[in-house]
Amino acid sequence: MSSLRVVEICAGAGGQALGLELAGFDHWLAVELDAMAAETLKLNRPKWDVRVGDVADPAVWDPNDFRGVDLLAGGVPCPPFSIAGKQLGANDERDLFAWAVELCGIIRPRALMLENVRGLSAPRFSAYRQHVLDRLNELDYVADWRLLQASDYGVPQLRPRFVLVALSKEDAPYFTWPEAMPVRRTVGEELVDLMAANGWMYAEHWAQRADKIAPTIVGGSKKHGGADLGPTRAKRAWRELGVDGLGVADAAPSADMPQDYDPKLTVEMVARLQGWDEKKWKFAGRKTAKYRQIGNAFPPPVAKAIGRQIVAALNHEGEPRVQTEAVAHDEVFRLLRTATAPVTVAEIFDQIGGKLTCEEIELRLKHLMRDFNMQLTDSPAGQPAYTLGDFRAFIGQDDHIRHEYLAQMRSKVS
Repeated sequence: MSSLRVVEICAGAGGQALGLELAGFDHWLAVELDAMAAETLKLNRPKWDVRVGDVADPAVWDPNDFRGVDLLAGGVPCPPFSIAGKQLGANDERDLFAWAVELCGIIRPRALMLENVRGLSAPRFSAYRQHVLDRLNELDYVADWRLLQASDYGVPQLRPRFVLVALSKEDAPYFTWPEAMPVRRTVGEELVDLMAANGWMYAEHWAQRADKIAPTIVGGSKKHGGADLGPTRAKRAWRELGVDGLGVADAAPSADMPQDYDPKLTVEMVARLQGWDEKKWKFAGRKTAKYRQIGNAFPPPVAKAIGRQIVAALNHEGEPRVQTEAVAHDEVFRLLRTATAPVTVAEIFDQIGGKLTCEEIELRLKHLMRDFNMQLTDSPAGQPAYTLGDFRAFIGQDDHIRHEYLAQMRSKVS
């Protein structure tokens, strides 16, 4: 058994869990809202403590019971930041990112790892990211963000994930991000044996056509139909690889399928493209439920690569690095956060040393007002002056709209 323990929130079907286990962590607790995904965790790791329910519900678990855990990890909901959605950020009732950061003040883990979609790295969320870094600094953690490509870590698909890692100030000097692995396998190379499982004589021919890595696999949500391989653009990319993206098959192609046949992927094939060994990790539920669990997961090889680096840091392996201040994500937010009086766009421009144009500052302010309360007053010169207010995100407030949303929409939340 590993001596390093992890508490995982929003654990899903175990992609991150398996990767962290392979990296050397032992699960103290896993919490998941979706009952079928939680069943998958129990099916594969029956000795784990798996709690089913809203991770922010004190009736499900008490964070105080897990103080001092080595790692707090999770794949908190993606829709608040997804490019395919409205990017509501802190105004999205499903947002749990800021709440997960606040957990560090209660549990006091040595390390934190949270992953999300690429959309969180966009300029729209620069102030949100800055708030997270500043808040973790207040809690005595050193944090950094990194956009990682799953295809750089042995996963044969285009799956960018935006990852936050934070460590205590004693451990942080020993952390480095995992280096990319140059070896890449195509969809055809990964799946040819599964395509030939029922005797399809043209499986090798198909594999030669499927000579690239896959588009990002999209699990979707309970709000939308059955299993398929994503939006129209993704389906076109799958078609170029000789794959029919309009659904998921029950079985591999039969022996009598013609040479020009474009097969659909099975659940087992999708699992392999996500980095699972489909023979060793079983999924609970029917086809659509399985597909959603797999498609929404953090690929195990990526979680393993990051997890190993966190293990190395916690064990103080190698030479410590000189710590430098994290990259500033939003100078406008940082200025407003410390301002003692309302400031105008012109004053912001002067105080940040001309790093942004006035038009860029106005756009930053527009984004800021979506995630933070902002007070506008008139300056003596008659220009709007800005005062930063509270963060709108859910961080555990009893009166937050999230509670009402979850009560009404729980069956459709995924």
